[in-house]
Amino acid sequence: MNHAPSEVGAPVGTFTQLLSSTRRGARLARLLALTQLRSWGTSQDLTERAEIVVAELAANAVLHGLVPGRCFRLTLVLDPTAGRLRVEVSDAHGDLYPQIVTGAAEAGALRPGGRGLALVAALTDHWDTVPHPPGGKTVRAVLTTPVEA
Repeated sequence: MNHAPSEVGAPVGTFTQLLSSTRRGARLARLLALTQLRSWGTSQDLTERAEIVVAELAANAVLHGLVPGRCFRLTLVLDPTAGRLRVEVSDAHGDLYPQIVTGAAEAGALRPGGRGLALVAALTDHWDTVPHPPGGKTVRAVLTTPVEA
């Protein structure tokens, strides 16, 4: 039986799921990501970091990206040869882009939130936000594993 050759450098694993824009949907995004990463056999370090990143981005999509009646989308793309995982969370609220709160005065020492993106920045190699047509946005985060000696 002949198999078509796979593209060199093509991602081996891709997972995508639409989820309700609720707290339950955000929790499910974290659990689905964890299950998928374990099934792909990713390292414990990458899995743990990705779990936190997915939880923060999904929570932000529910809290700040909510458009009534619209879902958010979780996408995971794994390229094991490069040791790279891309996490994408898309929501329907494209006019509000996330920003890291900096400084004690802006963050407010007693504010209960506003530190999630700082955590995402600390756990990832890179994150950014891009438009998601027709009117939403996608927050992308790239995590890599260190090359083993």
